[in-house]
Amino acid sequence: MRAYGLYFIKRVLQFVLVVFIGINIAFFVTHATPIDPVENAINSMSAMGHSDPGSVEVTRQALRELYGLQGGIWEQYANFWKRVVRFDFGPSLSAFPTPVSQLIATALPWTLGLLAIATLLSWLIGNLLGGLAGYFRRSLTLKTLGVAAAGLQPIPAYLMGFMLLIAFAFIWPILPAAGAYEMNREHGFNMAFLLDVARHGLLPVLSIVLVSIGGWFIGMRALVSNIVSEDYVTYAELAGVPSRRILFSYVLRNAMVPQITGLALSLGLMFNGAVITEIVFGYPGLGNLLVKGVYAGDYSLIIGIASVSIVAVALAVLIVDMIYPLLDPRVRLV
Repeated sequence: MRAYGLYFIKRVLQFVLVVFIGINIAFFVTHATPIDPVENAINSMSAMGHSDPGSVEVTRQALRELYGLQGGIWEQYANFWKRVVRFDFGPSLSAFPTPVSQLIATALPWTLGLLAIATLLSWLIGNLLGGLAGYFRRSLTLKTLGVAAAGLQPIPAYLMGFMLLIAFAFIWPILPAAGAYEMNREHGFNMAFLLDVARHGLLPVLSIVLVSIGGWFIGMRALVSNIVSEDYVTYAELAGVPSRRILFSYVLRNAMVPQITGLALSLGLMFNGAVITEIVFGYPGLGNLLVKGVYAGDYSLIIGIASVSIVAVALAVLIVDMIYPLLDPRVRLV
């Protein structure tokens, strides 16, 4: 138990360090861009006829204070971290005066739901089919599924999304083409709303799952193919242990350990695919919100989304790290 406690403390410190470095990078990269959000706002006001020099200067100072851009870079850096701790990134330039934290809080559940469902489905289906294919190596059906999964793997998620849109929203229009629910649909945890959300989310989830299964399938099949030749598996087969028990208790359980590591490493990459997928399907998540912020030059919104995304991905990896020793007790001694 003490060893696991040390392991937990080590991983939490690693989580804090990753978040700290990631948010610092987001801050300095954003400040290194030549775009000044305050001057963009001033130029927009001037284009609409607000050209009084005194009013413009007062507005400039007010905006710099509002967005934490007054003073030098280190003063801005200190103000930034004070806001991050309070989850306060100021108001959005593109949706003024709505706070950035409110926009993120509205969009974050949609992205988390999309990523969690797509990641877990692709991981579970790919590992299960790969494990079966590695154990039952003569199965023609599993070989065919392996070829199909490997063929879909190189396809980008956004291209798969376009293909699914053409097939199921235009040629055979049985699913909605965009959005997360029907317009004017009353929100709430009721069956009608949940079914509507599931119907709208089917194509985005499917576009990610179909291109992700192949990697898990191939990796699991290779691991299982090596494990089935181990002495303890051969001995279990000779002792008459049922094949189902050998597969799940001896083979898949041992092969799953490196796949858990792969799951942790893939979480950061999944957000990249979600950004483009949300644009393709008009899904109201962080990816869609981020692209709108970039087009509008919304400095506060961009850095807020980047910071929250870094924390979310690092937290997901931390959770996977905490589960890892439950599958492989040797990790507690590392």
